[in-house]
Amino acid sequence: MPVLQPTEYYGEITYLGRVLAQPDVLASQPETTIHASLAGVEGEVHSGLTRASCVRVKEQYPQGTQIANTRQFSVLSDEEMAEIAARMGLPALDPALLGASMVLRGIPDFSHIPPGSRLQGDSGATLVVDLNNRPCVFPGKGIEAAHHGYGKAFKPAAEGRRGIVGWVEREGSFTLGDRVRLHVPDQRAWKHLGAARK
Repeated sequence: MPVLQPTEYYGEITYLGRVLAQPDVLASQPETTIHASLAGVEGEVHSGLTRASCVRVKEQYPQGTQIANTRQFSVLSDEEMAEIAARMGLPALDPALLGASMVLRGIPDFSHIPPGSRLQGDSGATLVVDLNNRPCVFPGKGIEAAHHGYGKAFKPAAEGRRGIVGWVEREGSFTLGDRVRLHVPDQRAWKHLGAARK
């Protein structure tokens, strides 16, 4: 029996980007097509089969521990980005300023799709959803440079709307305008989740 259920939810790729290894710069460089290998996108600062653990997993590992890289891609929702911009008082927000690898239009409540879901592109390239991405202060620096006085507004406005991080399960290419299909785990939510989070 399959453990992942293809859905009728599709996202259209409206942005692709690559974050280059530059000190203190999160912004991504727009691309038309990117090739996703099992190590991520070649030349991208978040690529690699492993990464140094960060504050997000400090309850599990001392910071800097080498762990599997489940943060090769940062994928955002076009609709949620519009919500973030509106909450900040901006007419729009450039995904490059957020270090986005990909932006999708058409999947509702995108930042909360289940961990373990797959996002499968037209080429067969497939991303595994790790977790939703938590807003941090780094995008605020680029936003502040582009929109003076708005940088600090990003983190609270993006709460629950920052998209997901994921890693490549099957290699292939993603191109602007391609569709990405959502596949979700065929299991119910753990009934003790609420108690475990307390």
